[in-house]
Amino acid sequence: MSNGNTVTLVGNVTRDPELRFTNTGQATTTFGLAVNRRWQNRQTQEWEEATSFFDVVCWREMAENAAESLSRGARVIVTGRLEQRSWETPEGDKRSKIEVVADEIGPSIRWATAQVTKNERRGPAEGGGRGAPPAGPSGGGGYGYSEEPF
Repeated sequence: MSNGNTVTLVGNVTRDPELRFTNTGQATTTFGLAVNRRWQNRQTQEWEEATSFFDVVCWREMAENAAESLSRGARVIVTGRLEQRSWETPEGDKRSKIEVVADEIGPSIRWATAQVTKNERRGPAEGGGRGAPPAGPSGGGGYGYSEEPF
């Protein structure tokens, strides 16, 4: 992510994640994120607030984990990149939107607690789909392909 297109957002999920699968069977999940900004007006000393809304897109295992773990109202931290997607409507109108393609999503524990459950890591041979058996044990020292270093 050294291309200068990195974004980190902290906000509330505005709609339950929607899990879908591409024609090739790849999982993708989308959800909305509301990010509030609050500041004090220097002239009036009143607090003001603005909300920005973003669409977040997740792929593969993260898509399945997000669909299972997140719900409307959850406060999350999302890091990823901005990506513009373009399409044409059935009427021939051109449309485009900017989305956040997530690299990482985590719970915000500023005002809440969270319990994280680690999934078994799936190897590429298993296709990474839900219900795939965990990868076999590694043979040798250190961390194997089938386990995370934490």
